[in-house]
Amino acid sequence: ETPDRAEGRGPCGGFALLGRAVEWPRRRLAGALMSPTVFRQGPFRFYFFSREEPRMHIHVCGPDGEAKFWIEPRIALAQNHGLNPRQARVVLQLIKERENDIRQAWKAHFRDRSH
Repeated sequence: ETPDRAEGRGPCGGFALLGRAVEWPRRRLAGALMSPTVFRQGPFRFYFFSREEPRMHIHVCGPDGEAKFWIEPRIALAQNHGLNPRQARVVLQLIKERENDIRQAWKAHFRDRSH
């Protein structure tokens, strides 16, 4: 158990409240969402961080943890913090199925930024 979990924080920076993860309020930077949600599927939230590296990737938050997946040069797991192997496989498949949507959302979100 991580110190965050011990203090009642849920995965992905939210607080665990009555056993459910509650996300932090979405913050805005110069009128843009800092971590916009691209889509939700089942218990998973797929999103970008606005102030991160330029290589195309997506983050996912689930009930047990979070992960980061590269979209380029090919779809692959970059980091995993708490998703079990089954969840990681499910998320990977969802990313493959929604790859075009993710690419379009990335281009739209980072169009006016240095990414």
